Amino acid sequence: MRKYICDRFAPRQERDRPWRTSAVRRILIFISLSLVTPVGLLSKVYTGFGQEWVNNYSGDILYEIFWCLLIFWFIPKRKAIVAIPLWVLAITCAIEVFQLWYAPIPMSIRSSFIWRLLLGTSFSWWDFPHYLLGCLLGWLWLSLIWHLSKNVQVNYLR
Repeated sequence: MRKYICDRFAPRQERDRPWRTSAVRRILIFISLSLVTPVGLLSKVYTGFGQEWVNNYSGDILYEIFWCLLIFWFIPKRKAIVAIPLWVLAITCAIEVFQLWYAPIPMSIRSSFIWRLLLGTSFSWWDFPHYLLGCLLGWLWLSLIWHLSKNVQVNYLR
């Protein structure tokens, strides 16, 4: 239930709340990106139990989550929480399909570390379920960030 008929009549501290929730949301996105990015990069050089799966497929999941978070940084809207993972899934699936087509790109560029991280090197059907799982987890992550930022009370004005 709202205390005030119009936000103009609310005290200044309560009117400033959208700005504060946006700042908290960006901080949560930054922390999330700071966690996901190094784990995703390290998944490519992991050696240990389940090495093949971690090297080949866990990065796909983290890749999707990374792109969801990065786009949410620039479009932190409630409606975008569903749209972002769907677009990320569509674009990464399209990139995977385009790997079937051998473009006349020099081999030195295709074999570079950055190219392999961003666009991959070869087509694999097993990437698609991991992309889907990554987008599902990305959607849950964005929803969690949204709800946490809405429920945080910042009382620095009192």
